[in-house]
Amino acid sequence: MSTEPETTEEAGPGTPDTPENPGSEAAPAGSGANGLEAGDAEGASGAEGASEAGGEVADSAGQSGPEPEGEPVGSAQPSESGGEGADSAQLSEAEAELAAQRLERERIERRKAEKKGTIESGAKLSGKAADLLAAVRAVESGEKPVDTAFTEPAPAPRRPAPEPVRRPQPAPAPAAVTPGAPAPETVESVRRVLAEGGAPEALAAQAAAALGEGADAALREDPWQLLRIGGVRPDQADGFARALLGAACGPGDERRARAITVWLLEQAALAGHTALELPTLAAALGRQGVPDPDAAVQSTLAEGEALAFQDALEEPGAAAPQPPEEGEDEDEEERPVRVLVGLERYALAEESLADGLARLVNSLSKETEQAWQAAVGAASGGAAELVRAVAGHGLVLHTGGEGARAEPAALLGAARAAGLRAFAVCHTPDGRHRLAALPGAAEDGVGTVAGLLSGAEGPGRDADGSLELDLLIVLDAPQLDVESAAMLVESLPDGARLVLSGDPAVLWSAGPGRVFADLLAARVCPQLASRLPDPGPIGELLSGIGIGELNQVAAPGKEVVIVPVREAGEAVHRTVQLVADSVPRALGVPADQTVVITPGHGGAAGTRALNSALKERLNPGPGRFGGFDPGDRIAYSPAPGRTVPGVVVKADADGLHLSCAGDPVVVPRERVEGAVRHGWALTAHQAVGARWPAAVVVLPGDAAQALSRPWVYTAFGRAERHLSVVHGVEQALPKAVAEIQAKPRTTRLQTLLRTQVPAS
Repeated sequence: MSTEPETTEEAGPGTPDTPENPGSEAAPAGSGANGLEAGDAEGASGAEGASEAGGEVADSAGQSGPEPEGEPVGSAQPSESGGEGADSAQLSEAEAELAAQRLERERIERRKAEKKGTIESGAKLSGKAADLLAAVRAVESGEKPVDTAFTEPAPAPRRPAPEPVRRPQPAPAPAAVTPGAPAPETVESVRRVLAEGGAPEALAAQAAAALGEGADAALREDPWQLLRIGGVRPDQADGFARALLGAACGPGDERRARAITVWLLEQAALAGHTALELPTLAAALGRQGVPDPDAAVQSTLAEGEALAFQDALEEPGAAAPQPPEEGEDEDEEERPVRVLVGLERYALAEESLADGLARLVNSLSKETEQAWQAAVGAASGGAAELVRAVAGHGLVLHTGGEGARAEPAALLGAARAAGLRAFAVCHTPDGRHRLAALPGAAEDGVGTVAGLLSGAEGPGRDADGSLELDLLIVLDAPQLDVESAAMLVESLPDGARLVLSGDPAVLWSAGPGRVFADLLAARVCPQLASRLPDPGPIGELLSGIGIGELNQVAAPGKEVVIVPVREAGEAVHRTVQLVADSVPRALGVPADQTVVITPGHGGAAGTRALNSALKERLNPGPGRFGGFDPGDRIAYSPAPGRTVPGVVVKADADGLHLSCAGDPVVVPRERVEGAVRHGWALTAHQAVGARWPAAVVVLPGDAAQALSRPWVYTAFGRAERHLSVVHGVEQALPKAVAEIQAKPRTTRLQTLLRTQVPAS
């Protein structure tokens, strides 16, 4: 079985309680007592596919989807440049990004600890939900011990955040240990436990990294902790537990119940949810053979491995609940509520994001008012309205397609010309380059989200750790998950302005949440829709898809071409022909500037099959370096939620040398198999945020179930000059565009915002 990370772009495997996809590769019989392969264990590490699913957990059982997809998202145009010393630079960047993330999470926790009390939504509960809430309140009041419900963490002392290094310099690291790698002796001890339980020893490094020091003892004490490794399924963890514990384990084991509860919440996060409704979670636990789902949830809350919330169910724009007047029946003021259960990291991120956004809305600075008036006076054209809105508000949403990016660029130029400290970030390096080429923007004023958070790009920070900015513009805003968004907002000082700009029709973020969509729905700040259309036949086609219409468009310059096929083999053949011959000959677009996009990694016309065929035609070779040769186009995943296309330069004892977006990167040999794929063909989630001169979108017959309006819009929108559609799904394509919207995600951001910011 392949050891590439695998999650799916469809609802089935991306949701918590779905059995293994029948269409996926089966584990060989000799893979261990539990049928668990090393390759399976990396399956859920990528979030992109499951986040596209975003489906309801209760509806997912028994569904199947296309072959899983595992790279996180993001991309950029490849470059042929390389360079020495890249290893240390890459390690330094990774360390800086991790340090910045830890710093921001500490700030989030301190902000939570400073709160004087809880904010409650709704009131009346009944049945098991009431019992759950009663247990929570009992512990908070001191009436019950910690072992019957979860505990509130003690407030941490607030301290100034140290100023991180703005542009970290390359620092040497031990050659045998990659950043964050567990100690060799820890890995070896875990390897022995895995072997004793019949699990693949290749999982040792992942288990040691996930469980930390003492991982071997943790696995012996609670074998179901194996579920902490991405891709491990409950039935595989059950087999491991039986091998270690014998008759002492069973389906009702409290350790098993807690581990499966956490696993379900993690799978829900991969599908885009930040929390699950209590009945949905209980039903999913029942389908996993947990005899008492409510006790399992209670135990998980008691151990602090998850948190419970109650949110009022109210219509957008409804007035906030008012306390009853004296003598008035309290029941008349009560509103229905929903009880949600979620992992702490996403709960804290979502609450911190809501707090930070409310802070920006309510702390408009007067110190920069004169500079903003100057910016308004200098603005002209379509950007003037955006500049005026930003001058008067701390948070502004801006929507539009590729052509609309000119307006945030003009805003950036006007703000900087007025002496304001302004910076703009995009999701990918390619997006950064395209923004910098627009009037008003400049290379020193734009960066990427990852670069800004790591300190490698953008302005410095003050003594409190806040970015020294008056204005931050975030393009590709639909790609923000709750954690990235929370870190960005927490980094902004009081009085700063934030503009979130993006196309609401594209696929949502790879990580949990739907920040941009929730903000648009909450209506807590000004929203400006750009009137700048995307030009040409491709822009006209996308405009129709955005409103659910797949129209025929005039394409006198062969901007849009439909290539009908009957089966997957023909689809692969025609795709190779288009990339290697037809498009270069007819349009002058070379093969290395054409991207192939398909719904999934597996299947007869997935990325694996297409990349194999394209490599054979465009860069044949023996694949001596882990399946790669110099000149191969690749997709490199440096972190969950990010994919950067690039080119293989060489390989040596240090690892695989790549050129990604013009930057040299060295991937250690032990990470190559899980972090690098061939990249002539990508999925739509991997390609979002970037554009190519030509795109070939492959729709084989078995991909019909994977299609939706956001997927089609995103895939077709990656083309700048030419779009070829290898079409084998017949009427499934117009049906998907007309009827199949993005699958809903369970989030709390709208509810949290409405308690702090009135609807505008």
